[in-house]
Amino acid sequence: MEQKRGPWTILSSREGYRNPWVEVTHHEVLRADGSPGVYGVVGFQNLAIGVLPLFADGTVPMVGQYRFPLKRFTWELPEGGGPKGEDPLLSAKRELKEETGATAAHWLEYGQADLSNSVTDERAHLFLAWDLTEGEAAPEPDEVFQYKRVTFGELLTDIHRGEVDDALTQLLVLTAVSRAIMGELPDRPRNLILDQLPEARTGGS
Repeated sequence: MEQKRGPWTILSSREGYRNPWVEVTHHEVLRADGSPGVYGVVGFQNLAIGVLPLFADGTVPMVGQYRFPLKRFTWELPEGGGPKGEDPLLSAKRELKEETGATAAHWLEYGQADLSNSVTDERAHLFLAWDLTEGEAAPEPDEVFQYKRVTFGELLTDIHRGEVDDALTQLLVLTAVSRAIMGELPDRPRNLILDQLPEARTGGS
């Protein structure tokens, strides 16, 4: 049965591939101009979860790992996936603990984003965590992490230099900067962020 989806008409759909993390669906469609075409969509079984953890000294924990699709090592903020039926905050707390060992007294979800909306339905939830307590990391058996702490200012500079190109890390940092400047974060994390920005970005002279 034909189905309308925006300007497209879906003539038929079939599942091409599925595993515990993703499913690929092949659609035969009519484009907006009536011409035939195909549309492949990657559906994600989990929500994307990203955490910006702020220690009291203004540092943040970075997680380094080899990313199989990219064929290279990357540095990122703590991030992972959470079941769609679970409160994203619970997933964020679990990811932070697993990847860094840290726990946080305070949490705030301060943004959401579609990560690759032309071919996937992946939705990301952005969390800020502060008043951290250090602990022992507990990664999954197939996860091999490196770990370092950098100042928030150093991380922001690395992003601007193109040295940290993970999309979720960039979203976490740049959204936090924007919300801090606009006064939309609680005082404690807002001050930790603003204290490390160049004066031109915070209205200083």
